[in-house]
Amino acid sequence: MKSTPHNLVMSAIYGGRKGSRPPAGNPTSIVCHGLMDAAGVSFPEAHLDPQAMADLALAGHEIVGFDTVMPEYSVHQESAALGCEMDWGDRDTMPDAKTSPHEDFSDIEVPENILEKPSMRVVLDALSILKKNVGDKVAVFGKVMGPWTLSYHMAGTQNFLLHIGMGETDKVIKMMRQLMPVTISFANAQFRAGANVVCLADHVTGDLASPRHYEELLLPLHREITQEIGGPLILHVCGNCSDRLELFASAGFDAYHFEWQMDPYNVVQRVGDKISLVGCINNPQTLYQGTPEDAYKQARDAINAGVHVIGPECAIPLATPLENLKAIVEAVREGY
Repeated sequence: MKSTPHNLVMSAIYGGRKGSRPPAGNPTSIVCHGLMDAAGVSFPEAHLDPQAMADLALAGHEIVGFDTVMPEYSVHQESAALGCEMDWGDRDTMPDAKTSPHEDFSDIEVPENILEKPSMRVVLDALSILKKNVGDKVAVFGKVMGPWTLSYHMAGTQNFLLHIGMGETDKVIKMMRQLMPVTISFANAQFRAGANVVCLADHVTGDLASPRHYEELLLPLHREITQEIGGPLILHVCGNCSDRLELFASAGFDAYHFEWQMDPYNVVQRVGDKISLVGCINNPQTLYQGTPEDAYKQARDAINAGVHVIGPECAIPLATPLENLKAIVEAVREGY
């Protein structure tokens, strides 16, 4: 008897156990113009309306064939609820925060009803709709921003990093601790709404911070957060993180979503026995500019390396050809 998509994904996330075939999934977004057209749903509606959000996520399973559905396509659901002025974009552009309300590192008072703010409520409602649609047949993924990412939305990225570079880490740690409850409460609410797994995106990449900064400033918070969230978590960090893999694996997450610029064989060898691995198909060259054959080949390479859940390395470019996503599904089903 073949395993369901849900069971394949959950086995892979829990300890990297292998099912009857590798699952195809993405804890970030697989929305592209082709998927919008096929689903009859577009941006920005899918950021703001729960039914549209759920329908577009469901299309990732029904039209592309992924074993996961994930309905949050922006990185600004929390920051909108925390007071950032938003441009929700259009069919061709992603949402963007136009203000950073705490550039002065002033105290952040998290609203008691933050989960009822429209930008947060829409995700929870979409997850509930998806759960009713797929039950336990398909893995439902949620997504939250971690305190590092939330802090640079609140303070402005360059300003946030400047304070770290200047050694003003007390301000940075204080802001992150004030924002930790947002990450924790939103993740737990997503599990209650129907998510099987939640992705925690916290962009402490090598381009933005050193391994020492991660170990000293954020790792202790990640270890606290993973203890406070009641379900399996995937850490997503963009960029080349080869110099902090073992630190990520020690933070308490169940899985790590990583990019192709880190060799999958090396990543699996170093931490594959400590944390499940998700990814790692190249977005710009392979999925956006490449062919279905390119995507198929790279997916097979990730499978051979021992990556547990096969999919794009991050949210895909909106102009990605739909056929290239379908080639990932062909690759995970080949020979099984």
